[in-house]
Amino acid sequence: MSESVLKQELRFVKGVGPRLAQLFGKLGINTVGQLLVISPRRYEDRRKLPPISQVKVGDTATIRGNLRGVEVKTLRHGKVLIKAYVEDGTGVMALTWFNQPWLAKKLQEGTGDIVAFGTVKGSPSQKEITGPEFEFLEDEESVANFAQIVPVYGLTEGLQQQSYRKVMAAVLDLSLPTMTDPLPEQFRRKQMLPSLRWSLQQLHRPESLESLKKARDRLVFEEFLYAQIALAQRRHESSLELGIAFPIDDLLAGRPIFEHAVGGTSPSPDGKAPSSSNLFISEIQESLGSQPFLEQVAEIFPYELTNAQKRVVQEILEDMKRPHPMNRLVLGDVGAGKTAVAACAMLAAVRSHQQAALMAPTEILAEQHYFNLKNLFAPAKIEVVLLAGKLTAKAKKAARDMAESGDGHVFLGTQALIAEAVEFHRLGLVVVDEQHRFGVMQRAALKDKSHTSPDVLYMTATPIPRTLAQTQFGDLDISIIDELPPGRKPIKTHWRNRSQRKKVYDTVKELLAQGRQVYVVCPMVSESEMMLAQAAEELYRVLSTKVLQDIPMGLLHGKMPVKEKEAVMEEFRSGKLRLLVSTTVIEVGVDVPNASVMVIEDANRFGLAQLHQLRGRVGRGSTQSYCILLADANNEDAAARLETMTLTTDGFVIAEKDMELRGPGDVAGTMQSGRLDYTFGDLVKDGILLSLARNEAKAIVENDPDLLAPDWAMAREKVQERRSKMAQATLS
Repeated sequence: MSESVLKQELRFVKGVGPRLAQLFGKLGINTVGQLLVISPRRYEDRRKLPPISQVKVGDTATIRGNLRGVEVKTLRHGKVLIKAYVEDGTGVMALTWFNQPWLAKKLQEGTGDIVAFGTVKGSPSQKEITGPEFEFLEDEESVANFAQIVPVYGLTEGLQQQSYRKVMAAVLDLSLPTMTDPLPEQFRRKQMLPSLRWSLQQLHRPESLESLKKARDRLVFEEFLYAQIALAQRRHESSLELGIAFPIDDLLAGRPIFEHAVGGTSPSPDGKAPSSSNLFISEIQESLGSQPFLEQVAEIFPYELTNAQKRVVQEILEDMKRPHPMNRLVLGDVGAGKTAVAACAMLAAVRSHQQAALMAPTEILAEQHYFNLKNLFAPAKIEVVLLAGKLTAKAKKAARDMAESGDGHVFLGTQALIAEAVEFHRLGLVVVDEQHRFGVMQRAALKDKSHTSPDVLYMTATPIPRTLAQTQFGDLDISIIDELPPGRKPIKTHWRNRSQRKKVYDTVKELLAQGRQVYVVCPMVSESEMMLAQAAEELYRVLSTKVLQDIPMGLLHGKMPVKEKEAVMEEFRSGKLRLLVSTTVIEVGVDVPNASVMVIEDANRFGLAQLHQLRGRVGRGSTQSYCILLADANNEDAAARLETMTLTTDGFVIAEKDMELRGPGDVAGTMQSGRLDYTFGDLVKDGILLSLARNEAKAIVENDPDLLAPDWAMAREKVQERRSKMAQATLS
């Protein structure tokens, strides 16, 4: 199809004009090309024409009959009621319109048969259709034109469905005759795909429900294909980038690792080859000796890794062996042990005379990782260093010096790790925790701290449906930890109405008396006239002065100064505070094993994924944990979310249900997206098509990475457009 046709402004299309063009402009549609790829919201099947006597109240039906009369009544405040009566020999149907006086003249001047479509209301003896679409019939052809499968489009004020359809018909007549298919004919035949011309024709003028499905499948597959090719190209480009070939086989066999055995190093900024600190090499070599790597893992961990953790560690080690940068995402449910897996990767890096860094989204989480890894790695004499904004200037300088000299081996921090003043001696592995909370530029800045391209391991405790992961992170290798450590008892979750609030807090009082610690989570910080929901500040006042006045408790929310938040969290972690009233700032990463009870106030105001993340703050010890959802469900979706939480603790089951309820765009949330703006595709319904497109994209890129074959020229442009959109979205 000629680009000039696609770029033609709608106002210059025959029958459109400035007024209609302005209305389409409100919908963001200004050109022929933009209108052509609009997907109807739904379709009306008007093909059945039952006798009026057989139409029941509640049916959506097409009726045909003779217009027997029109009544126009003026109601109070000048409003107008119009009733037209249609009779077909078997019965009478009233067609009713409110406040559309211009229709009265059209109906009164019309003669003969009329056809109308809508939902039947009223009673069996007085049936009527309110606000129907209708046409006067000139011949049988006009009946056939009306009684079809009709698209229903999204509108704006002043734009009618009939006007929209007429403009769409004009655009189709203008563009279809000159349309060229961007997918090669041979590829279409292999995939049994109809042409683009036929598919767009059926999308907007379907001959049958079967042809509509076939057309839509073609358009969805094509859209997914371009996105998956773009992601496959990025994976291919990463595979060509030179990185570090970690000597994993030597580690597994227990053979000593010497500096020259680690490939992929690059000259340092001063032009000299980077050399490890003698202390760095000698202490690691002395402490770990020639012990096989997996034996060392079993020795330093106080527990045995689960089979799922072992599988993921093996996948990571296989990546680290290759002379190209690892780009792997580890998906694991709350408490599945992602940090232990990352620790194994860090141990492998350090034993290979490389440094490792872990970037966490909050200082609380960075500090928690620091203490855990420091204790874990102490027997191996691995130097673990915290680099966070809270440190004194002297402590920060000492940490930076350890990074630059190589005397520090594993570094934990927040965005302080990417500060300009931080230089690493030899950064070989980067771990990014809760990766979707960091922008692409932040992640890239940490990678740039290495003299060569480091391996990168991303982790998230946010369960992601498989179809969404394929789209959201299709340029990464994905590992899933789908097994919880033994001994963890499933969290018992109960949903209670607000009328049972007193009983809930009586139970909390009993559990506190047993020595438990309790989280109470609120949806907002302070009271608001705009939203009737429990506020943390007010609840803290009531609980601390009236309900549980003898219990040491604290208040935590995002508006507090960082130091004050950290002090409160530390007091709760140490057990000085028994109860913590908080907003969702405790959602990520805080680990307090003795905290085994959580009450979530107004739980209906949270999404499923967030409820699951919050619940994951308890159940981290050996005692039975409880989560109480305190809420009145004000709609079906809220009830479905709360019911799901009581039925399962499986984060991946919850993620699938969340996507079903909210749609993929909302589930993606704050993840770096730019990949969910699909016109035709639906990740909930079209998972099979996505998998097919992913497999084909992989094969296409393996054979022709840059789509240089002449018959892929148009598709190459579509892929480049998709990559440009992805880049813009991830940088925003």
